[in-house]
Amino acid sequence: MRERDDEWTGWMRQAVAGDEEAYHRLLRAVTPVLRAASRRGLARAGQPPDQAEDIVQEILLAVHLKRHTWDVDAPFAPWLFAIARNKLIDMLRRRGRRVFVDIDDFSETLADEPPAPTVSAGEVEAQLKTLPQRQRDVLQSIAVEAASIKQTAEKFSMSEGAVRVALHRALASLTAKLRDT
Repeated sequence: MRERDDEWTGWMRQAVAGDEEAYHRLLRAVTPVLRAASRRGLARAGQPPDQAEDIVQEILLAVHLKRHTWDVDAPFAPWLFAIARNKLIDMLRRRGRRVFVDIDDFSETLADEPPAPTVSAGEVEAQLKTLPQRQRDVLQSIAVEAASIKQTAEKFSMSEGAVRVALHRALASLTAKLRDT
């Protein structure tokens, strides 16, 4: 690695001094290394490796545009890999760190889940009546009437936080009661 960095640093010094051949030699040498590093970075982030070429192009463009900022007394590789790291991070931020898995690849191995046990409407209604009035009103407004938290707060002269607390408590209580039946 040290030899490679010394060679790259020498070529970059020559390139900054105006040697186009040294600059082309440098770019040809760093490209496969950047491609491999980009693929590894994408794999660690759960992204497909086919995006590596885009990152490599962005890195090479940044090197070209910012080469005048490189300190000729410093080694080249740390400067290059700092740019590479930043370009990888930029791409991950733009695209989000979402992992997409084709479900068809797993369709034969995924077991069907047993259907969830259901509770009769009569049982739900009976358990709703056991809730405190405020919780029942909030639950009715949001779950049945499809009102928003804000609308429910205005309707019952409550703060939005109080509506959220009442809704949470109502749902937790109702879930516990229905689980026991």
